[in-house]
Amino acid sequence: MLRHHRWTITPATEPDSAQPLFAMRCTVCDAVSGDTEDRDAAAGWALTHSGRNPAHRTYRETLVLPYRTYPVGRR
Repeated sequence: MLRHHRWTITPATEPDSAQPLFAMRCTVCDAVSGDTEDRDAAAGWALTHSGRNPAHRTYRETLVLPYRTYPVGRR
């Protein structure tokens, strides 16, 4: 017998879940840092990029978060 379940999605917080990833993109030239689990490393890339390109002062952060789906009432 099959039962239909309602499903939900939430941020994955289990110890074995993937870590969030961070990246910075220069909005002047579109250069991008690599994806990293270390937010400070992504910010450091932006600071270094600005130091090498003084007119490049605006950035966009990209954050990739892991999520998990499961049937409502079960975890």
